[in-house]
Amino acid sequence: MKLKRLISDTLRRLRPRPGRPAGASGVLLLSAGGLGDTVLFALVLPRFLELARPGETVTVLLRADGAKMAFLFPPEVQVIKVDFGRLAKDPAYRGATFDDLYRAHYRLVVSSDFKRHPDLDEALAFACEAPESAAMRARPWAKYQSRLDANRRRWGRLVDSGPALQDKVVRWSRFASELTGHVQPPPLVALPPERMPARVEPPGPMVIVQPFSAVREKQSPPELYARIAAALPPGWSLRIAGHPGDLDKNPDYRPLLDLPNVSFEPAPFSELAGILRGARLVVSVDTACMHLAAALGVPTLCLASAGFVGEIVPYADEVMPGNLRVLYQPMDCAGCLGDCRLKAVNSMFPCVAALDSDAILTDIARMVEGGS
Repeated sequence: MKLKRLISDTLRRLRPRPGRPAGASGVLLLSAGGLGDTVLFALVLPRFLELARPGETVTVLLRADGAKMAFLFPPEVQVIKVDFGRLAKDPAYRGATFDDLYRAHYRLVVSSDFKRHPDLDEALAFACEAPESAAMRARPWAKYQSRLDANRRRWGRLVDSGPALQDKVVRWSRFASELTGHVQPPPLVALPPERMPARVEPPGPMVIVQPFSAVREKQSPPELYARIAAALPPGWSLRIAGHPGDLDKNPDYRPLLDLPNVSFEPAPFSELAGILRGARLVVSVDTACMHLAAALGVPTLCLASAGFVGEIVPYADEVMPGNLRVLYQPMDCAGCLGDCRLKAVNSMFPCVAALDSDAILTDIARMVEGGS
């Protein structure tokens, strides 16, 4: 633990606690994943709501970036956003956040995260000092293993959620079944109609592409997207979805905007969801936009690395929706979870560089056929 964090946490334990209600009430679910994880967690969240007793409120604590997808949650769920960067470095923010959680006096605290950090999401859970708590046995993490092991005794209940490499939706579903006693098969990656945002109709047939990733090595080259734009039927348009900063970080994609049928779509996810629903096809790297499009039922082509095979994409057969097709290059090292040990090829992971552009264009032509 960083010295500043250690001192801050020690001083907090020594000073008087803030006041809180005498009776514990409510359920706090911690979900510390990013944007894509939050999309997938939204599909399983209704099962965790069964943990609440009559009259209790369910609150979900999200990482601040992941909270941009909280619009997908059922309306009765309350949301807390925590800036994990500040939580790690700002003692005043850390102390205030811990005090707020203690003051709320939740009856039950559940961590839904398989990969946990002892100074961040686990520390948040323990700051609540709830009479009941539950978590999955944490993913092995050599750097923090001794502390994760030591923290096991602080959880009221630990559930073995299965092998280290497992589809996230399947893992969450099994965890929810263990906690509630209500055994159900995992849900498809598909939002129910009542949680779908309103469809935004475009002026004509449209394909949306999301070529950007926080991990640059997962990105296919801009030349591929130029070929996609050129191959679209007459009258079709292509929009590049992303944050405006994506173009600053990836200036080699800017010339795509000079093509006659290409434009940039900077809408935030809460607005982009409705725009996605109006698209004839979404083509995306394996990132949050892809998970969102898949869950919205939009025909989606995912251009994936092999790094997350077995955990993220392709989804497990039992949760795979019919509107999603995932292309990836099988590799002996598949499932590395992004810890690639191979030399990059043209600034891409070798598995991404090996994707067949002609096969991608063939799939796109098949998916838009008859939609003009």
